[in-house]
Amino acid sequence: MGREISSGGQKSSSSSSAGMSYTVEQLVAVNPYNPDILPDLENFVNEQVSSQTYNLDANLCLLRLYQFEPERMSTQIVARILVKALMAMPAPDFSLCLFLIPERVQMEEQFKTLIVLSHYLETARFRQFWDEAAKSRHLLEVVPGFEQAIQAYAIHVLSLTYQKVPRSVLAEAINIEGLSLDKFVEHHAANSGWVVEKGHGKSQLITLPSNEFSRPELKKNTADGVPFEHVARIFPILG
Repeated sequence: MGREISSGGQKSSSSSSAGMSYTVEQLVAVNPYNPDILPDLENFVNEQVSSQTYNLDANLCLLRLYQFEPERMSTQIVARILVKALMAMPAPDFSLCLFLIPERVQMEEQFKTLIVLSHYLETARFRQFWDEAAKSRHLLEVVPGFEQAIQAYAIHVLSLTYQKVPRSVLAEAINIEGLSLDKFVEHHAANSGWVVEKGHGKSQLITLPSNEFSRPELKKNTADGVPFEHVARIFPILG
C-alpha cells in the first residue's frame, strides 16, 4: 500500500551528443557512477513528481552521486526524493535514502521535519503526523498525491490491527471527518470490500477485508525474511 507505480523511461540528454538515446533506467543500470548523468537524474525526480510515478533505484543512484559531488547537491531535489519515499511506505525506501544523505544535510530544518514525519508514520502516530504535516505544507504540497498515499498507508496499518475499525479511529488516521469521511467510506464500501455496520457517529464500526494478520489462517506458507529486492539495493550502497 502507498507505493506508486514505477516510472517509464525518460530519455537522457547526456547521451545525445554521442548520437544515441538511452532511458534514465538504462543509464543507471549501465553506468550508475557517471557524474554526467546527474542532471538527467535530477530532471527525472521532477518528472516523477509531476507524473506521480516513482523509481527508487534512480533516486538512490542520484543520492550516491551527490556523495561524490557534494557541491552539486540540490537540497530541493533531495527533499522531493524523501517525500516520494515517505509515500512508498510501508516499504523501507525512506531509510534507504536517508542512509545516503550526509548528517550535516539531515540537520537542515526541512529534513529534520521529514525525519520526524517518518517516525510518526513508522510508529502509527497518525494524529501527530497530520498535525506536523499541516505545519509543513510548503514542503509536502509540491508533490501531488502525498495525502492520498499516506491515507492508503494508514488504512494498511489499520487493517493489520483491526478487523472492525471504530469510525473515530479511522477519521484520526486518515485526517478526514464529517461528510467527507462519509463519502470516503462509501467509496471504499463500494470498491474495496469495506462493510459499514449499522450505527451513527463515532461509535460506528467499519469492517475491513481480512488479511493474514487479522486472520492468521490466511497467512501464506512462505519463508520469513527480508525480500531479496531490498537486500539487492543495499549491496551497491555498501560497495
